[in-house]
Amino acid sequence: MEFSVGQIASLVNGQVEGDAEAKISSFAKIEEGHPGAISFLANEKYTHYIYTTGSTAVLVRRDFTPEQPITTTLIRVDDPYATVAMLLRMVSAMLNPPKRGIEQPCFIAEGVEVPEDAYIGAFAYIGTGAVIGAGAQIYPQTYVGDGVKVGDGTTLYAGVRVYKGCRIGKNCIIHSGAVIGADGFGFAPVDGHYDKIPQLGIVEIADNVEIGANTTIDRATMGATRIHEGVKLDNLIQVGHNAEIGQATVMAAQTGVAGSTKVGAHCMFGGQVGMAGHITIGDNVMVAAKSGIKDEVKSGSRLFGSPAVDFREYARNQVNISRIPDLVAKLKKIERLLDPKN
Repeated sequence: MEFSVGQIASLVNGQVEGDAEAKISSFAKIEEGHPGAISFLANEKYTHYIYTTGSTAVLVRRDFTPEQPITTTLIRVDDPYATVAMLLRMVSAMLNPPKRGIEQPCFIAEGVEVPEDAYIGAFAYIGTGAVIGAGAQIYPQTYVGDGVKVGDGTTLYAGVRVYKGCRIGKNCIIHSGAVIGADGFGFAPVDGHYDKIPQLGIVEIADNVEIGANTTIDRATMGATRIHEGVKLDNLIQVGHNAEIGQATVMAAQTGVAGSTKVGAHCMFGGQVGMAGHITIGDNVMVAAKSGIKDEVKSGSRLFGSPAVDFREYARNQVNISRIPDLVAKLKKIERLLDPKN
């Protein structure tokens, strides 16, 4: 596919500064630009590349002021990162149109209705009483258990497992290897061993949620483990039974949410964050990678460390830790001066 710079600018409400007739046929990082490519500049540390990039056009902020001559064509927009994301989505939709039809062999339980515009891949299993939404995309070797509901426009990539009774909203994306509704980690200690506590609840996933590869969301003991609208979970995340993740919260890879923990809306978690069970984390919380959270967290907090503390306190602590060798040396010097043998 090929578009002119002017056509792209009209799609994104951008202002062209340069050759509006130049042709664009691909995307490239600004430092790897080449003729025919469009790049973007959203991070100041990459600004120096705009003077040497080989890209035909670059998306920049409307208030960007160059300090040297620029040979590439600029498209000025409000938010270059959001704009390139929108363009990538548009191109992806054109290059990867939704599939339709039922491939064989697969198993679809009697009585399950598959909409005409949905797709069921080969070797998929659709259980009794399952509900498949319009335009749903269920890729090969996916398991959809009895009574599962898959919303309109939702995609389950190859090898996804959705256990009995779980509910997935509209326009969700669940990547390969994810497991939705495995038993929660519930065991009662009895006479030196552990008796399994039956996990009779479900997982409820709201609309517009994306779940990364090999992430597991456990079903509730009773009630539901809930993932609210717009949540984005990276790969290899564990969400325990009866946990709840609030609207538009994002979590990076290897984060763990223990059972019955409630996470608020619009939170951001770096990779490998661990959360203890039965705690509440407020809205708009930001947690740096590898932090450990063991207590309640107020809305708006910025945390770092294990156990996690306010970011400013963590920074002060790190400064003090770096001073320990000097303090030890001074202490030894004082001890020598006070030693009566010297």
